[in-house]
Amino acid sequence: MKAKKSYGQHFLTDQSVVLKIAELVKNSDQKNVLEIGPGKAAITKHLINEISEFIAIEADKDMMLYLNKQYPKHADQFILHDFLKMNLNLIFPTKEFLLFGNFPYNISSQIVFKMLDNRERVPVLLGMFQKEMALRIVAKEGGKDYGILAVLSSLNYTSEILFEISPNSFTPPPRVMSAFIQMKRKDTIPEFALFKKTHKLVKTAFQFRRKTLRNNLKSLPNSQEILLDPYFNQRPEQIKPEEYLRMAPLFYPD
Repeated sequence: MKAKKSYGQHFLTDQSVVLKIAELVKNSDQKNVLEIGPGKAAITKHLINEISEFIAIEADKDMMLYLNKQYPKHADQFILHDFLKMNLNLIFPTKEFLLFGNFPYNISSQIVFKMLDNRERVPVLLGMFQKEMALRIVAKEGGKDYGILAVLSSLNYTSEILFEISPNSFTPPPRVMSAFIQMKRKDTIPEFALFKKTHKLVKTAFQFRRKTLRNNLKSLPNSQEILLDPYFNQRPEQIKPEEYLRMAPLFYPD
């Protein structure tokens, strides 16, 4: 099986990294695990008999045929589907699950956004990202990597980069460094309606990074009087996640 560029496939071949990731998943104390993009099962084969409830989602039909042929006893644990289009309520119904994978870099941010929309079901994420994307997830206010992804992730999860992985650990090797991150859900997270309002606010606030909040938010409802405050002279990257959460109801009242 050759990697397909259309699926953003880079197969992890460094066994030391494979085993390191497998141990992290096994030691997470999560009984239900959902893997995105098992590929040729480099990590999957170390988990499928160890995790009490294990499911892997694969979007590539050819890869799915390979998995079913290699692991016929586990065929019912492989699902052919696009994770981004899948109703996650069909996976481990009513139960929480750990989300992990060597994520395709071309959709990795969308995977995080989907997880955030389903955060009540996902207490932990363990994932491989392009290093640049990982830095955007864990970024703090004031830095160049701080943006929509960091704000929304920070409101719900505590995130950290556990280790970096060189291109030589993959076949074919990507042109960038990779990083493996852990995201653990916070004990208290925003109520869903408030979080969706905050998502809309943050998306608008960061549409032009060089402009002030006042310029970026002036098109929003109820903004004219609110934006008179000197507070809105700041740029979006200067604002803490909790402040966006506080501001959201001002611009989007019930």
